[in-house]
Amino acid sequence: MSRDQRAEDNGALLAAQEMALARKEPLAVLFCLLPSFKGAPGGAFAFMLDGLIETARDLARRKIPLIVLRGDPVLEIPRWIGARGASALFCDFDPLREKRLWQREIAVRVSVPFFEVDGHNVVPCRRASFKQEYAAYTFRPKIRALLPRFLEDMPSLKDHPFPWSREDEGSRSLDRLVEARKNLPSPLPASGPPGSAAGRRRLDAFLAAGLTDYDGKRNDPNEEAQSGLSPYLHFGQISARRAALEVTRSAASDEAKEAFLEELVVRRELADNFCFYNEAYDRFEGFPDWARRTLDAHRSDERPLLYGPADLEEARTDDPLWNAAQRQMVLTGKMQGWLRMYWAKKIFEWSPSPEEALRRALLLNDRYELDGRDPNGYAGVAWSIGGVHDRAWPERPLFGKVRYMNLAGARRKFDVDAFCRSVPPLG
Repeated sequence: MSRDQRAEDNGALLAAQEMALARKEPLAVLFCLLPSFKGAPGGAFAFMLDGLIETARDLARRKIPLIVLRGDPVLEIPRWIGARGASALFCDFDPLREKRLWQREIAVRVSVPFFEVDGHNVVPCRRASFKQEYAAYTFRPKIRALLPRFLEDMPSLKDHPFPWSREDEGSRSLDRLVEARKNLPSPLPASGPPGSAAGRRRLDAFLAAGLTDYDGKRNDPNEEAQSGLSPYLHFGQISARRAALEVTRSAASDEAKEAFLEELVVRRELADNFCFYNEAYDRFEGFPDWARRTLDAHRSDERPLLYGPADLEEARTDDPLWNAAQRQMVLTGKMQGWLRMYWAKKIFEWSPSPEEALRRALLLNDRYELDGRDPNGYAGVAWSIGGVHDRAWPERPLFGKVRYMNLAGARRKFDVDAFCRSVPPLG
């Protein structure tokens, strides 16, 4: 268990249980706990650990232990598989480079059948498309054609009738999770409480009060129109398929449903497609040809302002909206979606090169966002700086043909001053 940290609506777990039941064998869930991952903040680890503690208890009620390993998964998982005499191994799908490398290396080191199940996407990434899609308009018809096949309820996880021989292994792992959690800060307040139950409550609250206005208000940072599901989806504490099913069954207008499903399914799964089929998803080389050419042509353009990494991290620029967006991210672990695009484009404008802008934006995103280290973040920053999933626009200095955004445009969309006043200072 890595990307989908929940007991219910978990395709990999259900597939493993189906095999275990057919063979009349016990079933265990492994989680390999790393001391750190790509600069993830303490709040993100706390959010994850609280969710895992809940999941461990959910699994224990079904007679399935969650066993926590510590260290390098490439070493620890094969070692555990061999020591316990396991007969098969199942894992979550993940399009990111590090996770895919782990899986390839683990596959070489184990002598049992090794299965990967994509339960994170509504339509499995490999099934949705066999190539990197150019943009949402090329990807959307493929997703829409497949949704009826995949948008259905999953069976419930059963109480497992074949007991694990080492009964104390799960309880010791739970103690290990609780101990690891003690030294971390509380989750950031804007995220809400962690865990699958909290994720489901957040979804229910959005269905009851937020979905109706989603289409018209989601791009206004002063409105509480977004779902708030992002961290729960990122850690797999709630299933995207479950969220999509409940949205389609709601009484909201077709326009509101379509707007939300566009973000939840089409755009989110387009990000997985980008990272899975483009090994350079976090590098300049991963930008489309037209964007690389236009950015190269404007490398020597004069930048009106240059800021160093500390100025950006501490929100010390001349742009009040950017500063407020950065403060919001640092203080709450989240940034409203439209603002994140504006935020990344200004980092490009203030950095000495596209490569450095990309590095800075991803570093800050992964350090402070609860949903950092995620395909959505990599695709979003690549869209903002490198035109990924976008088209060429009229040429202008510095940006070339990459889409431009500025403060005046933001003021036409929403009350910028009200938003700036709403975010407290750092420190």
